[in-house]
Amino acid sequence: LWDVETGKEIRTFKGHRAGVTSVAISLDGKYLATGSKDKTAKLWDVQNGKELRSFDRNVDSVNSVSISTDGKYLVTETWGGIAKLWNLETGKEIRVFNGQSSLAYSAVISTDNKYVVTTSWEGAARLWDLETGKEIRAFKGHRKGVTSVAISMDGKYVVTGCFDNTVKLWNLQTGEEIRTFAGHRDVVHSVAISPDGKYLVTGGRDNTAKLWDVKTGEEIRTFKGHQSIVTSVAFSKDGKYVVTGSVDGTAKMWNVKTGEVIKTFVGENRVISI
Repeated sequence: LWDVETGKEIRTFKGHRAGVTSVAISLDGKYLATGSKDKTAKLWDVQNGKELRSFDRNVDSVNSVSISTDGKYLVTETWGGIAKLWNLETGKEIRVFNGQSSLAYSAVISTDNKYVVTTSWEGAARLWDLETGKEIRAFKGHRKGVTSVAISMDGKYVVTGCFDNTVKLWNLQTGEEIRTFAGHRDVVHSVAISPDGKYLVTGGRDNTAKLWDVKTGEEIRTFKGHQSIVTSVAFSKDGKYVVTGSVDGTAKMWNVKTGEVIKTFVGENRVISI
């Protein structure tokens, strides 16, 4: 956990027995969820760094975690393609979303807490009903495995990043592909949508992050400065800043309008998720 103003490390959350693959913070900022190669997900108290509970009934590396905006649920997805819904307060498993293939990468809960979107190596993302666990539709169009997914704040759109070096925008309700964003020279590892829904930011194996206009599909700018793969991207709540994480062991905070690096956070190991 870092202080944005000073760039200093505030605390470290220790408890996993293997590498941490993913992180998510609750909407109220009180809780942190982490997924790990040790086959567990964990919930932490942000203020004191204490582990609150562990979600252990996984048979593979937990590649992705997502917390519902109402703070009631956690969704995890494992490398083996198993996505699960958990009760955040009790740590109990509620249901499994069945139908994914192996080699899964990312899962996210919609802001209205009605849907879950998962991705996998099969080249598609899938939309699920959170309450029933039933699959609603698949977003098909990528030529290779889908690495990352995001849902717009208004719940209208799904964005996917892929091993085919492209990003796609989809209509959540119909499954229709709206447009493709092409510009990365290698695999796209991470995607995020700005809070106002006007912009996308993507991170890739070409060591760059890119800012895109959602309506036109045009690339606005490239954020250059990392020395290795950009594994993770995110917008600030006010949409003024982008944060990127990289295998080079740093996270960077950028000004969206100017593309300027505001601050660099230097860690001891490669950054996988922010």
